[in-house]
Amino acid sequence: MADIKRIYFIGIGGIGMSAVARYFHSKGIRVSGYDKTETPLTKALVAEGIPVHYEDAVEQAPKDADWVVYTPAVPKEHTELNFYKENGYPVMKRSDVLQQITESSFNICVAGTHGKTTTTTMIAHLLRDSGYGCNAFLGGIAANYDTNFWSDANDVCVIEADEYDRSFLKLSPDIAVVTAIDPDHLDIYGTEENVRKAFAEFAQRLKPGGLLIRKLGIGKELSAARIWQYSLQNNSANAYAANIEIKGGGYVFDAVLPTQLIEGVQLHMGGMHNIENMIAAITVASSLNIDKDKIKKAVASFKGVKRRFEYIIPPDPEDGNGLVFIDDYAHHPEELRALINGVKTLFPTRKCTLIFQPHLYSRTKDFALEFAAVLSLVDKVILLPIYPAREQPIPGIESNIIAEKMEGGDPVIMTKDELLHWVGNDFLKEGNKELGDVIITAGAGDVDKLVGVIKNSLEKIK
Repeated sequence: MADIKRIYFIGIGGIGMSAVARYFHSKGIRVSGYDKTETPLTKALVAEGIPVHYEDAVEQAPKDADWVVYTPAVPKEHTELNFYKENGYPVMKRSDVLQQITESSFNICVAGTHGKTTTTTMIAHLLRDSGYGCNAFLGGIAANYDTNFWSDANDVCVIEADEYDRSFLKLSPDIAVVTAIDPDHLDIYGTEENVRKAFAEFAQRLKPGGLLIRKLGIGKELSAARIWQYSLQNNSANAYAANIEIKGGGYVFDAVLPTQLIEGVQLHMGGMHNIENMIAAITVASSLNIDKDKIKKAVASFKGVKRRFEYIIPPDPEDGNGLVFIDDYAHHPEELRALINGVKTLFPTRKCTLIFQPHLYSRTKDFALEFAAVLSLVDKVILLPIYPAREQPIPGIESNIIAEKMEGGDPVIMTKDELLHWVGNDFLKEGNKELGDVIITAGAGDVDKLVGVIKNSLEKIK
């Protein structure tokens, strides 16, 4: 890598791709890229001095690129990608580049079909805030720093280990954290058994003497010489939370760890699952012998991850029945379950309206019954059309196949325009006047682009 002068990224607006692009930019290497649409993230890259264009046009692609990095989400017929392949440029996936970046560093790698972005960001924040220091490659935007990447003189990397396209099998962890193993990305893996085999292989990539930290009750096929297990409250785990109290839209708890007890930890973030994620993060920090008072202070200062149980309109401490608006990236049935359970725990008497945008035709097809079951847990569900991402439509697969299987949730299918009209007009009539409302937007597509408009309408209602 010492000889690299210019790198071109195809799909630079992806959350993982942009982190790697920022890494090279921080090293003084010329970085530019393509993405199909302009987003707040691509605008941020441009503001940082990384040019981005939005047309698949060979004439705009640099001909002096030393490396070309692409995301597997880019379609095979992409003109620029094929130009580079046909003309002998070094073309590689993001996972190959991340492998090279982290070959000689101490690596903390967080994998899981859900929970990994939040947990990775928590770990990176604890290391940064405590003064331990790390290089962070995140799959989300850390609210504390408004970025998904930062560097540090300490040669320690905290990396979100993505199971999509088996990318995480390129990494070599010193500490591996596994948060969940649920069937997902079946378009890649085919079966749940193959997903589990890949996670077992990830655990085998631990360096000699490495530590595997896995959630209690999952991944028994994951083996390592050193294993710690964590849990929300199960005291048969090596690390868990005790004496949990709800406080101001967040929690206070004691962290019971393999080697110590940290009392009165304050987490200013909703969702009981996020206590569990933080227990995993605290366990990592404790394994590095970071002082417990520094850990406690870092947890209290953690502002969360954008689009992970993110309060767009937070609970009003003076109005117990005021409107609350939460945005979340949840796009798998189990992620939605954790989100909904978290909301119900914090706001048990309020009417909950969930706006959900299904992500991928294949995932909707594979999990229609599971989506229907979990969405039935809320008072009202609004389903947007499926966000296709990298996929072509599958005949007969639309959002209505979820609605038809729901037994509760009063489902309604709306376009984005219909949704915005409904929020600005009908939502006021349907609201819970006595006990207040919680409204949630969820999904991994482009539903986040509606959040600002929805917020403006809701604040008028307030």
